[in-house]
Parts: sequence; structure tokens; C-alpha cells
Amino acid sequence: MAAPSGGVNCEEFAEFQELLKVMRTIDDRIVHELNTTVPTASFAGKIDASQTCKQLYESLMAAHASRDRVIKNCIAQTSEVVKNLREEREKNLDDLTLLKQLRKEQTKLKWMQSELNVEEVVNDRSWKVFNERCRIHFKPPKNE
Repeated sequence: MAAPSGGVNCEEFAEFQELLKVMRTIDDRIVHELNTTVPTASFAGKIDASQTCKQLYESLMAAHASRDRVIKNCIAQTSEVVKNLREEREKNLDDLTLLKQLRKEQTKLKWMQSELNVEEVVNDRSWKVFNERCRIHFKPPKNE
């Protein structure tokens, strides 16, 4: 699933996480998708497994690229907010509200960065399952 056309709200981490959850639907359902669309040896003649695997490959590539873009965009936005707050904090060392806001944004940034690790695990799992079922039906291009 692609990112919503209206953009991504990086300000609220809960909304950011919910968006990623929705965008990871294809990865969550890959085993079911493969079981229902890629035939076992006994049904191999009835379905074009190579076309099915190719379409699934393209869908996975698009979903992974889209999520990567969303995560990295939010990390960049939040990093900029943290940078600006740090600069303000250096000018106003006594401002506790500013310190609290800076800590909050730093924590959010760490959570967003940890989503890159989650993304790597999700992607690895999906590609492992995909390759187990589709390796004899479809060979992905070498450049990807």
C-alpha cells in the first residue's frame, strides 16, 4: 500500500505507527497470499505462477520503497525539529518548557529510527517467504 496522498503526519508518533501498520498489510498477509495464489505441484498447470509471483514481487517492492520513504521523511522532519529546539535551548538555558519539548522530540526521533529496524525485519521475513514459494516461478531482476 502506498502512502496516503495527503502526506504523512510525523508530529504524532501514534499516527505515524498506525500508518506503518496499515502500509505493512501486504507483508502481514504474504503467506496467505502465496498459499492462495501460487499453486502447489499438483495444481501447477491451472494457474500462471510466474505472473502471480511477478505481480507480488512488484507489489512488495513498491510497498517497501513507500514505507522506507515515509520513515526516512519523518526522521528528517523530526531531526530538523530537534535541531531547531537545540538551538533555541542554547539561547534559553533556563526555559524548562523548551527542555521538556526537546526531550519529547528526541524520544520521538529515537522511536522513528527504531522503525527502520522493524522495517528491516519485516522486509527480510517477506522476502524469505516470497523466495521460498516463488523462486522456481519467477527470477527478480538483478539490479534490485
